[in-house]
Amino acid sequence: MLLLNALAASPALHELIHKDADQAGHACVVTLFAHGQVDSASGEVPVTVPLTLIETTPSIIFSLPSTAIENLPPGRAPPAFSAVS
Repeated sequence: MLLLNALAASPALHELIHKDADQAGHACVVTLFAHGQVDSASGEVPVTVPLTLIETTPSIIFSLPSTAIENLPPGRAPPAFSAVS
């Protein structure tokens, strides 16, 4: 494309490629390109976006009341309150 553009812009450069480039009836790719008679294929590319579904289930936490002594590590007791007089 760059070469076609350069040849279309410079008649002297075009005549180096074709000796009959200065004639009125001359038709080649360079002259068609210079006059805008170029058909190009459209480059439409379909874009597909993957659909991601995320299912979440609610987490249910059951808490049962228990005594404080059961939750303490072995050998430990709940704090004792001492009355200081």
